[in-house]
Amino acid sequence: MAKKWLAALVLLTGCGVQEPEQPESESIQAEAENLDIPWSIEQNENTFYISERTGTIAKVEDGEVEHQPVDLTAPLSEAAEAGLLGFVLKPDFKESNQAYAYYTYDKDGEPFNRIVVLELHGDEWRETNIILDGIQSGNVHHGGRLEIGPDNNLYATIGDASDPETAQEPDLLNGKIVRVDEAGKASVYSLGHRNPQGIAWSDDEMMYAAEHGQSANDEINIIEEGNNYGWPDIEGMEEAEGLVAPLATSGSDETWAPSGMAWHKGELYAASLRGEAVLNIDPQTGEVKKEIEGYGRIRDVFSDGDSLYFVTNNTDGRGNPADGDDKLYRIVE
Repeated sequence: MAKKWLAALVLLTGCGVQEPEQPESESIQAEAENLDIPWSIEQNENTFYISERTGTIAKVEDGEVEHQPVDLTAPLSEAAEAGLLGFVLKPDFKESNQAYAYYTYDKDGEPFNRIVVLELHGDEWRETNIILDGIQSGNVHHGGRLEIGPDNNLYATIGDASDPETAQEPDLLNGKIVRVDEAGKASVYSLGHRNPQGIAWSDDEMMYAAEHGQSANDEINIIEEGNNYGWPDIEGMEEAEGLVAPLATSGSDETWAPSGMAWHKGELYAASLRGEAVLNIDPQTGEVKKEIEGYGRIRDVFSDGDSLYFVTNNTDGRGNPADGDDKLYRIVE
């Protein structure tokens, strides 16, 4: 699949310079536009639901976008990178109309993160239950990704709140990947993370995570329960006893700023913000290729089993928006 896409994209990407018009081709087609700082892609049948950092859920149906309001019990924080972040539909969404969401709010002048249940009523989402609360955050490094694992439990990535030592504190949730079981009980699944951003599982249920490094040394990790991934004691390909080095790293001279991840038809993909690409990661060798370029900052990738989708993030204040940004794209195979 990678070779097919690369052949089709040579004309689009040239030498890797962003094409401001973000041209469509037979291989890449825009499914929706004018999204408002989109963060996480979800789908129910033929309808997409995409969280937007400003506090709405973009409902995308037949190319039409409806920005559905979200009634939260606390105002969203104005800290950098904060807002309505992770979003995942419950497995029983068709019956319950419920989803999980992760957002950052302020308390006593400080940012905190929480995980909540949202319920769709007509064209509005309402917070109905708080699953996990009081997760201290910083101006950046909120984490925020939510995914349902093969075991039907909820998994969340939580950043170190710009305080590296928290990643090694076993009693804190910062710098961790957390699992929440169906009864709502949270436990630390892995620790030693700086700002984990994306998680995905292979067909054989191997778990992967993408993580922002410190200015460089971004990581793709194979995640196993109980493992310590080393931050801040090691980063990149450094090694130390009892700490796990990554499957792949951007190295000390390159920054990917990886975000959402997806497993699609036997291959692993990650969105790249600073790297402005969809990354293809070989799960055996750790080799990383920039599969899609020319669309600016990429926040999330999503597989429906048939097609791979990605969403741009050029309206987040750090990108160079083209007409109609941000957009949801489908890669046609």
